[in-house]
Amino acid sequence: MESATVALGHRHEEEHHGPPEANQSSRMDRQTLGILLFIVSEVMLFGAFFASYFFLRVVVHPASWPPHPYELPVAVAGVNTAILVSSSFTIHYALESIRRGNRKGLKLGLVLTWLLGATFLFIQINEYVHLGFSARDLAFGSIFYGLTGLHGAHVFVGLMLLSFATIRAFRGHFGPEAKDHLGVEVPGIYWHFVDVMWIIVYTTVYIL
Repeated sequence: MESATVALGHRHEEEHHGPPEANQSSRMDRQTLGILLFIVSEVMLFGAFFASYFFLRVVVHPASWPPHPYELPVAVAGVNTAILVSSSFTIHYALESIRRGNRKGLKLGLVLTWLLGATFLFIQINEYVHLGFSARDLAFGSIFYGLTGLHGAHVFVGLMLLSFATIRAFRGHFGPEAKDHLGVEVPGIYWHFVDVMWIIVYTTVYIL
């Protein structure tokens, strides 16, 4: 009997190919860990742009910012900031709703978040059209469009993630169990990152 068990064990070892399965922490699922690591890499990317921005502002144009004769629409950007910050509350409402099993609240929160994000992006593009300078106008124009455009690209990616989540919500794919609403939680984490990063961009570029 013992020899048969040993033989079965050897046979099982022989049938297993490749590396062993990756260890998964019981405290954090792989999807959440993945988006957090991705956000860390994105923070580094934004950090490189901010380093260039401050170099230009402190070394190249220390007298005035933005350099004459350029002006930035602080009030319009402030309204746009309020719109984007509001979307953090709606995505949080969507996630809390599905945690309580409220599918109508989930759908409403996701739709509102998407509309607010799309409105922000529309106003940002409209601002570009009426600014009066382009990315080719001095280093100031390059860093302004580079920094705000980088953030705008992240908003666009966030809208794509929200679109997928909203479609799945209307198809009834999510539930109150933790593993059943990761498709809302992961885009929500990314969206909060986008919102926080814009507050930093707005404060640095438009206010300071």
